Amino acid sequence: MAEFDITSKERDGMGPHGTNVGLLRVLGPAHVWALGVGIVLVGEYMGWNFAVGKGGAYAALVACWFAGILYTCVAMIDSEVTSTVAAAGGQYTQAKHIVGPLMAFNVGLYLVFAYTMLEAANAITAGYLISEVARLTGYAGTLDQRPFIILSIMFLAWLNYRGVLATLTFNLVITAIAFAAIIILFLSTSGIIAPSMMHHADLFAGSAALPYGWIGVLAAMHFGLWYYLGIEGTTQAAEEVRSPARALPFGTLAGIMTLLIAATLTWYVCTGLIPWEYLGDGLNGSVAPLFTAALLTNSQPLVWLLGVGTLFATLASANGCINDASRAWFALGRDKYLPGWFGAVHPKFRTPYRSIIFLVPIALAFALKAPLDQVVTFSILSGLLEYTFMPLNMILFRKKWPMGSIKRGYEHPFHPLPSIVLLSLCAITFFAVFLGYGTQLVAMIAFYIVASLWFHFWRYRFVSRAAQFTMPWPRPKGY
Repeated sequence: MAEFDITSKERDGMGPHGTNVGLLRVLGPAHVWALGVGIVLVGEYMGWNFAVGKGGAYAALVACWFAGILYTCVAMIDSEVTSTVAAAGGQYTQAKHIVGPLMAFNVGLYLVFAYTMLEAANAITAGYLISEVARLTGYAGTLDQRPFIILSIMFLAWLNYRGVLATLTFNLVITAIAFAAIIILFLSTSGIIAPSMMHHADLFAGSAALPYGWIGVLAAMHFGLWYYLGIEGTTQAAEEVRSPARALPFGTLAGIMTLLIAATLTWYVCTGLIPWEYLGDGLNGSVAPLFTAALLTNSQPLVWLLGVGTLFATLASANGCINDASRAWFALGRDKYLPGWFGAVHPKFRTPYRSIIFLVPIALAFALKAPLDQVVTFSILSGLLEYTFMPLNMILFRKKWPMGSIKRGYEHPFHPLPSIVLLSLCAITFFAVFLGYGTQLVAMIAFYIVASLWFHFWRYRFVSRAAQFTMPWPRPKGY
């Protein structure tokens, strides 16, 4: 069977449907890394510590590593499929070509809600950080965080509106600084370049390290995902990278390796300086644990460095979330799964500007009205539903287009083991979420069921079915 290469740049300046104005191919591997790591690194600065509250310090570490395995499987699968299905929409576009329209519609919604909720969580954290900086500098009153939340989301939406190259170059710089801040804090507190400040033995004494036993380890898996949630967002750049076959696998796999290092160092530093009861209370205790750890060192340079790192991490994540959510919404509109008005590309900046603008008030509503742990949970649940789809997607992809039938930018090893491991870890995490947030889990699934019924009985009539399959692939095996 002839081998088809869809990873070339022959479609530059055009959308997959042959439209005259498409997204620009201007990004390289470093931008893909900045998109993936930029979205996720905020998970090291806030949110992961809810896992400590669920099960203790050791439970958070186990959750960190098991979630790392889950996301390594996600990164490997995404690297193969997305370097082959090189179009905006990421996993949505994969589902459209490999599984079918109803699955694609749901996956598109999973993506939009996961990134929009994460964007709201970032804005909440940015507001908290600014109020803490005001308190440390002697401000006596209670600072209203809402103007800063609104300003951060509006500024980043404007940046995304103006162009993807400037947006992700900005992400590259501030993400690198935020990652360097974690490394410097670790080196400064662990005894490598200065006397050790760690108190693991004292803080883990008795039952403190595992206060709820093994059930606590299971419960911690819920927030263990927060260390890495969003790395799959690199797929949203598929239509804007210069060489999908090279940039997407390299940026995604380098990104997950970066995050595994950052997550482990973060756990080590924070659990060695902060009592688990305070660390695990992300609402009334430590909202930004790395910043709290820096405060406990009594080092002003470290406090300012981690303050800047926390702010940059939240901005980078919110910036990447706006980019990814708008691409998924744009792809749904372009394919008429949503009103086609959302599928427009700005004639000058070549960005999905209508989708960017439309999602701003949704993010603001959650950032201003919802508690942080609820926002984090909604983001995690949407991401978890998406990861559950990926094993099915990968198995069908290899079955319909076996090795050698189409050219792949990357071929992940050990198939189908990563798919089986991913599905198993997703099942465990669903149970972990149910233990603490069962009502939210049921409500979220009910919402997606209602949305599916709406799509099936109403919206699908507007979809041009003949225009859905845009990849130049041979007929699937067995069809």
